[in-house]
Amino acid sequence: RCLQVSIHGRIDLTFPYIPAHLYYPLFELLKNSMRAVVEFHKGTLPPIRVIVADHEENEDISLKISDEGGGIKRSFLPKVWSYTFSTETKEDVWESDITTDFSPTTPIAGFGYGLPLSRLYSRYFGGDLQILSMEGYGTDAYLQIPRIGDVDENI
Repeated sequence: RCLQVSIHGRIDLTFPYIPAHLYYPLFELLKNSMRAVVEFHKGTLPPIRVIVADHEENEDISLKISDEGGGIKRSFLPKVWSYTFSTETKEDVWESDITTDFSPTTPIAGFGYGLPLSRLYSRYFGGDLQILSMEGYGTDAYLQIPRIGDVDENI
C-alpha cells in the first residue's frame, strides 16, 4: 500500500513567495488527507490530487487538495476551525511514550491546531483556506495564496 499524490494544472509554476508561509498550511492539509485516505480505505489507496490554478491575470494562486478519505461529518465542519478540536481520539494521540519533540513517537495529529493555524496564516498574508466535504466520500481543501507584493500584511 503506497499512497500517491498527483499534481495537476500549472505544474511549471514558479512565483516569489516565502517558503515557510506555504509549508505549514500545505503540510497540514496533505497530512490530514493522507491520514484520512489510509484510515478510510482498507485495500488500494486512491491518490490525493493537488490542483494548481494560476494565470497571469489571476488575483491569487489557488491550490486544491482533494482526497477520497471518507469526508468530514457535516456536524464537525464548523468545529474544524476551533482550536483543540480533533477527529483523532486522545487515546490514539497518547498511546506511546513521548520522549522528545523530535522523537519518532511524537504524534503528528490530534491536537486540533493544524487547520485553525493554517487558515490564520493564510488570512494573515492575504489569502484564505476553505474546506468542503462530502461525508462518505472525501474532502476538498482550497488554499488561496495572493501574489507576493500585491497585498499588504494585516498588521
